[in-house]
Amino acid sequence: MDWWNTVPADIRNKAKGNDDWTKYKPLLNQINYAMVALHLQGNHSAKPSAEELLSWIKNGEIDVVRVSK
Repeated sequence: MDWWNTVPADIRNKAKGNDDWTKYKPLLNQINYAMVALHLQGNHSAKPSAEELLSWIKNGEIDVVRVSK
């Protein structure tokens, strides 16, 4: 997911919180947080398309929910 590297570091850090992305995949909610933050900053061109988001979910690059075992 190359898009994530284009998101400013402050937004990435707020979206991730304490989540360890070396251990877990990003959650859809975290991606949404970053997209809303970019939108509120007026940076509309930096957001991924709906097709990209759907492909990340279908390809397993992000999780919709995280289930604890």
